Amino acid sequence: MISSCTGSAPGTDAPAIAKPGTAGVGDRLFPALGNGGYDVVHYGLTLNYVPETNHLKGTAVITARATQNLSRFDLDLSGLRVRAATVQGAKAQVARRKDELLVTPATAVRNGERFTTVVTYDGTPRTLVGDDGGLEGWIETDDGSTALGQPTGSTTWFPGNHHPSDKATYDITVTVPKDEDGDPYDVVGNGELIAEEDKGETVTRHWRTEEPMASYATTVSVGYFEIHRGRIEGLPFYVAVDPDESESAARVTDLVPEIVGWASDRFGPYPFSSTGAIVDHLPGLGYALETQTKPYFAEAPDEALLVHELAHQWFGDSVTPSTWKDMWLSEGMATYAEWLWEEDRGGRNTDEIFEDFYDGTDSESEGIWAFPPADPPSGKRVSDPPVYGRGAMALHKVREAVDDETFFGILRTWNRRHRHGNADTRQFIALCESKSGKDLSELFDTWLFDEKKPSRS
Repeated sequence: MISSCTGSAPGTDAPAIAKPGTAGVGDRLFPALGNGGYDVVHYGLTLNYVPETNHLKGTAVITARATQNLSRFDLDLSGLRVRAATVQGAKAQVARRKDELLVTPATAVRNGERFTTVVTYDGTPRTLVGDDGGLEGWIETDDGSTALGQPTGSTTWFPGNHHPSDKATYDITVTVPKDEDGDPYDVVGNGELIAEEDKGETVTRHWRTEEPMASYATTVSVGYFEIHRGRIEGLPFYVAVDPDESESAARVTDLVPEIVGWASDRFGPYPFSSTGAIVDHLPGLGYALETQTKPYFAEAPDEALLVHELAHQWFGDSVTPSTWKDMWLSEGMATYAEWLWEEDRGGRNTDEIFEDFYDGTDSESEGIWAFPPADPPSGKRVSDPPVYGRGAMALHKVREAVDDETFFGILRTWNRRHRHGNADTRQFIALCESKSGKDLSELFDTWLFDEKKPSRS
């Protein structure tokens, strides 16, 4: 977390002056995302949503710790009307500046102080359209809606510190009316279902995530779902499938525990207290997302995509990139998990897949040489093929250089050392060199940072 800190001048006992926290944390690819001056500890979100009108009413209770003396601080929020805000129970002044909500407390917040901000808001939440035409944010479906947050979509439905470096725990409580036939909508979220209450005309569901989560990995999906519950050696799983995808997604409920068990053997213990998946019916969305504990699929996924998003529970959700340029650590790892799954299931081995990517004969290899995976040129390119395919190729070259035992030891150590935290490319390189006892700088320079297509050697 990058913050704006103030302090006393050296050699004086004068108290630090309260100053505004920064707008943005200094991320090169997304400079407006996140805010300085505080770290969020917990979000308590209470939402009332009406699918027929796509109207959202919310109260966000944000518990944070100040990292400087704060006269004012920002929250990221795109759209919606803010009705009121309090800080430590006292009315706060609010102002809007584009996608920033500026909050001025009645009394400055002291450095190190744990403080609570309550924001009430309402409106029609936005659907954001990226430069590639892709949708994120609050997206209406044929029977409800879903909230998808990567990279900026979470700002459309709750105020907060929306940068991956500021992870927090969550309680999300959603109330929805029953439909015209008196049937309840389902509400599926991250973590575990803590409470469910039928109030006659409405139904309320309370989801809790006790492990830290980046805001881009949050989700709320409202609609009609077939719910499949079970346990994997004591680990609860919850799979929600839209009835329109039921036949095509018939294997998902069996594959989730199988893949989680396989990945646990490869990458270390599963990092969360539950697992599962959401299979919605949203034709044309064009992507899936690693929403924490329950990856989101817009339609029935094939095995490779299911492996990819479940692998993100280790790489991306538990160990989250410190900045957006470190995204290859999530996408390259998840792509390499696909390679390992194919190899272990009797398909191509990882050497063959590497060669197919290098030669351009793999269907996912198009565009992988456009830029180095650890240095995307802009936020618009953070999900482009080099981050995935060439990122996976870099990992394969590390595996070749250090041997299998060392390589998988590196991955397990990575997940253990940074469990529920953040990490960056520099730390991964250091771990690889430490565990292998080798200088791998040339390898990483070639595969992660060089502009040109590397030679095969």
